[in-house]
Amino acid sequence: MADAWRLGIEYSLSRRTRNLQKKGEESMPWVKAEDCTGCGVCIGACPVGAIEKQDAKAIIDNEECIRCGLCHRVCPSDAVRHDAEQIPAQVEANLAWVRCLLEHDYYANDPEKQAWLMKRMAKHFTKDLNVAKQTLESLDSLA
Repeated sequence: MADAWRLGIEYSLSRRTRNLQKKGEESMPWVKAEDCTGCGVCIGACPVGAIEKQDAKAIIDNEECIRCGLCHRVCPSDAVRHDAEQIPAQVEANLAWVRCLLEHDYYANDPEKQAWLMKRMAKHFTKDLNVAKQTLESLDSLA
């Protein structure tokens, strides 16, 4: 995993979800800094105080965010963004992580071990896909 750190890839386990992220990459919702005017409307609208201003820009604490979407609705500059825009970056982060693993001394120059790793990674990402699918299918039972 040391190679992953060198490339700026962070594999983190949070309270709520496991994320593979590039350092500095935001998760849902996130503020596109170049569009944020620092007006503070979203800060006042947040019912749980999950938004603060840093360097004259809004920052969302995703551990505190309850995903109500008020910040999206009230932002006059449309700076509060949805995580779907991050999908290409997250895919690239996943691929970069796997590339780093393939370059690890344990796997490097050993096609058999590399093939085994690729099967393991397919299982890993398939599991994530299945968890998301089953969660989506079960959401109706909560309301």
